[in-house]
Amino acid sequence: MNFGGLSQEDALLEKARFVVIPVPYDLTTSYQAGSRRGPAAIMEASTQMELYDEELDRETYLSGIHTAPALEVSAGNPRDMMDTVRRHVSQVLDWEKIPVVLGGEHSISFGAVQAMKDRYPGISVLHLDAHADMRDTYQGTPYSHACVSRRICEIAPVVPVGIRSMSAEEAAFLKEKEISCYGPETIRKKPDWMERVADALTEDVYLTVDLDVFDPAIMAATGTPEPDGLTWRDVTALVREVSRHRAIRGFDVVELCPIPGMVAPDFMAAKLTYRIMGYLAGP
Repeated sequence: MNFGGLSQEDALLEKARFVVIPVPYDLTTSYQAGSRRGPAAIMEASTQMELYDEELDRETYLSGIHTAPALEVSAGNPRDMMDTVRRHVSQVLDWEKIPVVLGGEHSISFGAVQAMKDRYPGISVLHLDAHADMRDTYQGTPYSHACVSRRICEIAPVVPVGIRSMSAEEAAFLKEKEISCYGPETIRKKPDWMERVADALTEDVYLTVDLDVFDPAIMAATGTPEPDGLTWRDVTALVREVSRHRAIRGFDVVELCPIPGMVAPDFMAAKLTYRIMGYLAGP
């Protein structure tokens, strides 16, 4: 199975602009486990998509989408898994292709950002999430999914969007570091919020999408849902705006926790992945 259910020719690595890396990992999940099944669910749902994108008026798959084998999961220190992700994303960048990481839990994004930082020293990170993920440590490890943005901001600027849940420790850290979060209240009150987000990013951008950034009414299949989330149009319009003004060098879609018998969230995650590829593929 490959992303989009493509023919062998359309999925060739040599012709691909995008390389999909499935990472079925959820060792540090703290509430509802199951995101290790997310990559497979997204892949399966993607085979049911129409490959013509009605918004973009193109068949994005013609740019070439190669699907790599799922990464082997490390059950040891979570840092080991991040190092594995880093190596594989670095390899995709060496091939001069765009990495698309499918999670799995959010901790894996740190490895991807490390690889991006190696290639693009001025990289910044657009972090779409319900949670700040700015804890220094959680449940005995600094590499928990609850710490991923804290680790990322130690090596690259982070612009968080959709945040509506954090601890007192995280709130204090954000104030200390003067990191502005674009939460639901800011989004409702600032008509130009998308332009503000784009302006806050550097020229080279890595995009990380935790699916709980969406309201649980449309994305119920996450391990840590939060009310008052973003809509499909909020997220896609933002990514399209950023892609017009900045170079998105890679992205991930993480934290899908599939619900048996409920395929709508899986399909939404697959279509979001494909839509973002379309924005990056250009006109």
